[in-house]
Amino acid sequence: QVQLIESGGGLVQPGGSLRLSCATSGLTFSNYGMGWFRQAPGKEREFAAAISRSTDSTKYADSVKGRFTISRDNAKSTVYLQMNSLKPEDTAVYYCAATSSNLVRVTPWHYNYWGQGTQVTVSS
Repeated sequence: QVQLIESGGGLVQPGGSLRLSCATSGLTFSNYGMGWFRQAPGKEREFAAAISRSTDSTKYADSVKGRFTISRDNAKSTVYLQMNSLKPEDTAVYYCAATSSNLVRVTPWHYNYWGQGTQVTVSS
């Protein structure tokens, strides 16, 4: 049984930082590209960041580029999202996802497995 469990969300003031983690089990982590998506109330799920199987390639949405960093630890089967300089518009439920594709994917339908999400709220 594949599981992806996100953690690290919470309430943070504008300009602050959070680090999200996504611990996986039930899959061979190094065989999967990983992505982070987010969904704000009343909006569609959108791409935030993705990383290839081997960590040598990453992609970011323009809205988070320069502020967010995706990384992975294959030994711990965990992917991370470091979020700095947070803005109120970053408020959303953040989901991690795993894709069997060997390319860095930015569209949700390329992902095979999803976590349950973690809430990030940026507010003063």
